Amino acid sequence: MYVATALEMQNIDKRARDEFGIPTLLLMENAALGITRIVEDKLGSVKEKKITVISGKGNNGGDGLAAARLLYNRGARVCIYLLSEPDAIAGDAATNLNIALKMGIELHSTGNYDLRTMKSVINHSHVIIDAILGTGLSSPIKGEYSEIIEMINHSQRPVIAVDIPTGINSDTGEVMGIAVKAADTITFTIPKRGHLLYPGSDYTGKLYIVDISIPNAAIEKESVYVHLLTEEDMTCLIPLRQKDSHKGSFGHVLVIAGSIGKGGAAVMTSISCLRAGAGLVTLATPQSVQPIVAEKLTEIMTSPLPETYDKTISLSAMDEIMNLIRDKDVIAIGPGLTVHKDTAAVVRKVLKEVDVPVVIDADGINALIDHLDILKERRAATVLTPHPGEMGRLIGKSTADVQKDRIGTARDFAMSHNVFLVLKGANTLVAEPSGKVYISPTGNPGMATAGTGDALTGILAGLTAQMNDISAGVKLSVYLHGLAGDIAAKEVGLISMIAGDLIDRIPAAIRLMSRQTI
Repeated sequence: MYVATALEMQNIDKRARDEFGIPTLLLMENAALGITRIVEDKLGSVKEKKITVISGKGNNGGDGLAAARLLYNRGARVCIYLLSEPDAIAGDAATNLNIALKMGIELHSTGNYDLRTMKSVINHSHVIIDAILGTGLSSPIKGEYSEIIEMINHSQRPVIAVDIPTGINSDTGEVMGIAVKAADTITFTIPKRGHLLYPGSDYTGKLYIVDISIPNAAIEKESVYVHLLTEEDMTCLIPLRQKDSHKGSFGHVLVIAGSIGKGGAAVMTSISCLRAGAGLVTLATPQSVQPIVAEKLTEIMTSPLPETYDKTISLSAMDEIMNLIRDKDVIAIGPGLTVHKDTAAVVRKVLKEVDVPVVIDADGINALIDHLDILKERRAATVLTPHPGEMGRLIGKSTADVQKDRIGTARDFAMSHNVFLVLKGANTLVAEPSGKVYISPTGNPGMATAGTGDALTGILAGLTAQMNDISAGVKLSVYLHGLAGDIAAKEVGLISMIAGDLIDRIPAAIRLMSRQTI
């Protein structure tokens, strides 16, 4: 599913009007019908229900005015607060304002209401419809608008936002000073980035996407490059198993991970890889660590490697590593390795000399600082899985700078270094060498715990080993990782959840999405 910026959406609307001849008043009416249906679904019947519509002077306000008219016709007790003088309203919004006035709907415009009375009306509403500002917001909310938003948020009444909650930057998800905290948001045609990027995602509530009759061709001509991963699309990617298949049919993954005291990272990566469906998994780890992890990994082969004095993988292990790689389909490298200079050199040497797909995480990423040219030179697919701090170190920027433009940062890096970049965090991103970016809707704050990144690395390696399409494998892995985390959070709670809880729910996540039955 496409995800638009404000400008992209404006262009799509304009194309629908100019190239396809769709009247903008019809689009506004369709938007209002969508709002009305969802309000009715929320309230059951709207008859005699108090609904307060707070409208601005633009098209977002026009959508609110049109919805107010339809709700009034269905018997709702509608009160409109118009945050503008009526003479300042133009176009389709003015048409709907004039209809509302002729119908006798209660309406208070700028200069004809006081905030104390508005507060009382808001506090006694069954639903508040936020139609103040839409996707065009570019400067912080100030003055009376700020006071009204504060009243809405303090009312504890259900709020339905039209298109996007007022105060959220539709391109970045940034709170522009203050923002409406909506229970539900009704957007039109396709979602906007601000609905899905933190903190906008927290203010959006449940997102409804209403079809207002804009042709698909009008959207496709815009060349939107950001997409939302949907359950429907991801379900189609789950690998199916033929009856005559065997363990060799589903790939053999080599996990290069661990050091003394960090064997847990190697274990979690390896188990997650197997749980994701890999046919065979071999863990290569320092010789001091191997007997420790072998006790925990009944189904996984382990191989001891020469180690440094600090019990990390030594550069002298390269011959053994190259022998292990010979029959492998995917390599996962990085979890628990440390940044020891010998071990970091091993990571770089593997990337230079191996022509199979590699998933790089944690200290594998740190080993690439100041050595990014290695990525451009690789002939096989490369997947990097940094969190924002690791991403910042990789490109010489602060974590805050990365978070300020997650999509741009991930996309630029993926395109310029020919990698699949998984930028972890709230609503994890997948950026591809082609320039496409995908936003995952799965995942939760309970996953902010040690080891969940190792689980993602294992899932990525396990799924890509089974699939010929690296892009599909990466997208599915990110979605499933978050889904397993969501299942775990529901069962054990956000606070007590640990990485093992997520790993234990990988089978449930796959089963939930699988089209194949026994």
